[in-house]
Amino acid sequence: MQENSGSLQIQVTDTSIGMPIPNAKVIIKDESNNTIEELITDNSGQTPIINLPAPNINFSLEENNNSTRPYSIYNLQASSPDYNLKNIIGVQILPRDLAIQEINLERKDKPNQENNIIIQPNTLWGSYDPKIPEDPTKPLNFPSGEVVLNKIVIPEYIVVHDGIPSDRSAKNYYILFKDYIKNVACSEIYSTWPDATLRANILAIISFVLNRVYTEWYRNKGYDFTITSSTAYDHAFFYGRNIYKSISIIVDEMFNTYITKFGIRQPLLAQYCDGKKVSCPNWLSQWGSKYLGDQGYSAINILRRYYGQDIYLDQAQKISGIPISFPGTILQVGSRGQNVRTIQSQLSAINKNYPAIPKLKVDGIFGNQTRQAVQTFQNVFYLPATGLVDFKTWYKISNVYVAVQKLAELV
Repeated sequence: MQENSGSLQIQVTDTSIGMPIPNAKVIIKDESNNTIEELITDNSGQTPIINLPAPNINFSLEENNNSTRPYSIYNLQASSPDYNLKNIIGVQILPRDLAIQEINLERKDKPNQENNIIIQPNTLWGSYDPKIPEDPTKPLNFPSGEVVLNKIVIPEYIVVHDGIPSDRSAKNYYILFKDYIKNVACSEIYSTWPDATLRANILAIISFVLNRVYTEWYRNKGYDFTITSSTAYDHAFFYGRNIYKSISIIVDEMFNTYITKFGIRQPLLAQYCDGKKVSCPNWLSQWGSKYLGDQGYSAINILRRYYGQDIYLDQAQKISGIPISFPGTILQVGSRGQNVRTIQSQLSAINKNYPAIPKLKVDGIFGNQTRQAVQTFQNVFYLPATGLVDFKTWYKISNVYVAVQKLAELV
């Protein structure tokens, strides 16, 4: 990839049944709405990857470079004969990374949903309300005398209220937990930052969200959602925005890891600010964390600089909606047994919606055919194509399998 370019791939799916739409047409336009490319999706609903001009990477690496937006903007239009046309306005392309844009189309015989999705500016570039400070730990004993939850659980879905808590007219979106974390991270930091910085910021986001989940913060106030899209209360969330492959991979690796402290029994409500427009002592500074990453600090050491030396990382053992937990051992060529059968069975079921992933014989033997099926799955779902079933691949296969099974029940 060239120094001043990024790349983009679009995945088009049928929103009602979750299946990819082959032969859909996607038009890519510049900010002036001039067509620059027309692409057609394959049988996985994906377009070819296309390289697009982007600003010099230094604009996203230095906070003083505020005269030039650090990402380029493109507009998309997706169409297919049996579906309503959809426009995505404001897709953000950063240099040296793959932007992934999912477009869900509604059938023409269904009530038309959102024809136009407008992606708002990254919070580091745009102007947003600063976070209202809160106590980083919450009381766990409510009037009933019971703890809200007795253990940390990764929920299958997050209910995101698209506005401030009191705005009853704002929409609620049901978003898969990992997809929510990816959306927030791509909305609030730049994927061009050092790996340790990305991990530190993502851990702060995960911990904050899990604190909201664990304490049922909004539901105990009478609301019907988990979290809001208001930066004054929670995190920026922009429905339908593109994500970046580098951030997606990190989230898939560590989505069940969170920050906590000895004795608090809950994920830390890890608040942060940009550190440039807003100063926030004792919170993570996003730009400050970037420069610590430049200096070679690890993610945990970046976090300890802001939240204290007594923090540590823990992992949630229960992940809702997943039939079988990761066995703890990577599956690869030569592996045998029930865990291999599970993966083979799930990949074969996923084949019904994603025919590029071959159907497998469920024999419990991890051979070359199973490896090739895993690699194909990894390519379709933006994981490193190693052919190994590690933690992130196991749970991604499980997530897609569960979604396919649920959708099959609706058809």
